[in-house]
Amino acid sequence: MSTSPTYTCPTYQGVVEWTAGTAQRFIWRGGRTEPYRTEAQPAPVNYGCLPALWNPADHAEVDAVWLGEPRPVGTLVQAAPTGLLHLQDGDHKVVFGPLEDAQALLDWFPAERGARLLAPAAAVAWLESLPLPPHP
Repeated sequence: MSTSPTYTCPTYQGVVEWTAGTAQRFIWRGGRTEPYRTEAQPAPVNYGCLPALWNPADHAEVDAVWLGEPRPVGTLVQAAPTGLLHLQDGDHKVVFGPLEDAQALLDWFPAERGARLLAPAAAVAWLESLPLPPHP
């Protein structure tokens, strides 16, 4: 009897910039969070970035979302992706946390952005395809 190897998804470190349920956004700059702006609507998920990875679609750090309970701004999270929110414009979001909470995330994006949730392996493949971040 043979067994196939088990795929272990790598982990990535991210930082929360916007706590679920709040309208106050922060931004990661120079290794810390600082106030950014107040949005008209609160975030339905915890939103942030993966500072070590660069998304050429929006010329910024890769966006990340953490589903589940609210996390304080500035929280560093090391976790394996549970999915990839794929958007038609290439500004994808790496998803972490329980996917049963993903509907609020999908509903957050207008239909024309073509939001769809892909598997963890798609998240890893996309992350591994990204270029190195530019040096300041």
